Amino acid sequence: DPRNWPRYRDEFNQDYKELIDTFEEKGAEVWICKMTPIFHQHPRFKSGTRDWFWQIQKEIERVAETSEVGLIDLHTPLYSRPDLFPDALHPTAEGATILANTVYTAISKEYAELQIAPIFSDNMVLQRNKPIAIWGKGTPNSEVTITFNNTTKSSIVLADGSWEVTFPAMPSGGIHSIIFDDGATSKTITNILIGEVWLCSGQSNMAFQLKDSHKALATIENADNNQIRLYDMKEIAATNNIEWDEAILRKTNQLKYYKPTSWVESTKESASIFSAVGYYFGAMLQKELGVPIGLINNAIGGSTTESWIDRHTIEHNPVLVDLLYNWSKNDFIDNWVRSRAALNIKQAKDPHQRHPYHPAYLYESAIAPINNFNIAGVIWYQGESNAHNVEHHEVLLPAMVESWRKAWGEQLPFYYTQLSSMKYGRETWGHFRDSQRRLLDKIPLSAMAVTSDVGAENDVHPSQKREVGERLARWALADTYNRDIVKSGPLFDNIKIVDNKIVVTFRHTKKLYTSDNKPVREVEIAGRDKIYRPANAIIIGNSLHVSSNKVAQPQYVRYGWNSFSEGNLVNEASLPASTFSNEN
Repeated sequence: DPRNWPRYRDEFNQDYKELIDTFEEKGAEVWICKMTPIFHQHPRFKSGTRDWFWQIQKEIERVAETSEVGLIDLHTPLYSRPDLFPDALHPTAEGATILANTVYTAISKEYAELQIAPIFSDNMVLQRNKPIAIWGKGTPNSEVTITFNNTTKSSIVLADGSWEVTFPAMPSGGIHSIIFDDGATSKTITNILIGEVWLCSGQSNMAFQLKDSHKALATIENADNNQIRLYDMKEIAATNNIEWDEAILRKTNQLKYYKPTSWVESTKESASIFSAVGYYFGAMLQKELGVPIGLINNAIGGSTTESWIDRHTIEHNPVLVDLLYNWSKNDFIDNWVRSRAALNIKQAKDPHQRHPYHPAYLYESAIAPINNFNIAGVIWYQGESNAHNVEHHEVLLPAMVESWRKAWGEQLPFYYTQLSSMKYGRETWGHFRDSQRRLLDKIPLSAMAVTSDVGAENDVHPSQKREVGERLARWALADTYNRDIVKSGPLFDNIKIVDNKIVVTFRHTKKLYTSDNKPVREVEIAGRDKIYRPANAIIIGNSLHVSSNKVAQPQYVRYGWNSFSEGNLVNEASLPASTFSNEN
């Protein structure tokens, strides 16, 4: 019991070692186990149990290593299954079965069919210029050999049935094959290219299909391109206004929310149902870089930022941990999100039924299975389901980015889309867009595509996705690939108060313009009272001179604040300015 840890931690390793020695003196083969998870519903979770638990786990690993005994991991197979621990501590029969199978796999060494992780298939693209990890499952203690690029490597399958090999980094090119052999079975993956791989993730505006985007017909007609490869992770049931049946609910709990899929070449058919933003992004990269492009899409409509963060991060963050409690009535969660999830799982008999909107769920089902697969970076379009609480999202998004960078083991570029424009029921969007702009300074190696000019007045899913994908691609070309290209529209830099005017300066612009050659719209100014009034805005070079005869001593200025913005400020590349305010 972790409650005893503070009193007996100093004796733990010695006592455990003596116990092992006692069994070994009797001729026993000794295996020790990492503890099963303890979840947040445990009554003492935040008061010590959570932290003591992880300290004990580390010492169990140390004991196994120094005592040279086998270690069975009972934690990892169940850490993503809180539904199997109704009291947060003891597993159900299904959970106990997983435990039994885990132990049996480790100690029996019974033959298991050679398996390759699903992310590896014919037609895939592997990331160039980075080590190439390949992994799967097999018979414990057996040898798996992998032949790739005229090099053969082998791996001994571990006690949990896993194996992994890593090949050196390779330049772009192809075509390659990989041969897998465990002595009993041989498998081959073919038509492999080496190039640039990007993850496309978020919610419905990233999932939005190419065939539904504005003026997509010509793009689809020219989509046959074997230098673009697509890995499209689609859900077994959309989070639409429907009740899910028992089979969907069961698979959701088992983290089988995504359909099995494989890599395909870009064709008219495959591209038309892929993410529009992702496809336009990848097509521009492929054209400009001239190398193979691989795109992975796992976006889920309506998903929350917290659903994409790993459980350990949420549990240990003092702000985010409360997301885990009483989710269906949790005030941190948007009302629409809670009600939609409640409808989807209405037929559930399990009181611990899970849903893709729950904290950590999409990380566990869509990120964890692929986070050893090297990529160039991430493009992200999400926020609608978190726009109700700007301040909370300012904690969530940096935590999510850090979670993913830790999972991949590197500072991946993270390029995200600022929310667009919509007129009704989106009163917080001006604040949210400005918050997204300010997050650029909080998240290293990040960038933001402005899209307020391509919003839809009455639709949360605007169809002009080419602009979104290509604006994200501009950032990637400039910052990841060092291409000389204008990467952004004007971003607020600073203000200077001169008499009764505010002079606003911008980054990413040589000269300001308006998109329609009309006066600058949606500029407001306020004094110390913070009562904003429409302002006159005059462009002088790359600065904006703002004033109002109703504000004698201005202190604050903002632009594009309406939820449906008709702001028209652009730079020399006709890229739009972001919503901004000089308020902190």
